[in-house]
Amino acid sequence: MGYGGDAVLDELDARLHQIGQQPFRAKFRLRGRDRAVVDLRGITTVRKHAEDLIARRLAPAEPPNDGRQTPYRGHPVFVAQHATATCCRTCLARWHHIPAGHALDPAERTYVVEAICRWIANQYAPQSPPT
Repeated sequence: MGYGGDAVLDELDARLHQIGQQPFRAKFRLRGRDRAVVDLRGITTVRKHAEDLIARRLAPAEPPNDGRQTPYRGHPVFVAQHATATCCRTCLARWHHIPAGHALDPAERTYVVEAICRWIANQYAPQSPPT
């Protein structure tokens, strides 16, 4: 599954919108300390944090504590993972059609990080996130 190009990004926006309509996912907002992290560090640094967190917590073929490895708060990436259904391998399979049981390849990791960062950036709308 390729994850580059405008068509895939449009599809990602549509998928994130659909996910955001689900009552559980719709509850998540970037607030308080989580928002302050983005304000203080900037979206570029938060993207690097997302890359690292995804590599360690979600990318392995069988992540430790899968389904319970993502806290609900403590970092904007964690909040965004729940809001975008990128919190565990089960949600990735159900909502993003990235099957469990294999290590995420670089394109899949990029896709997940992009979904997370788009959600964070959209939480700043109509403002733009800090660079």
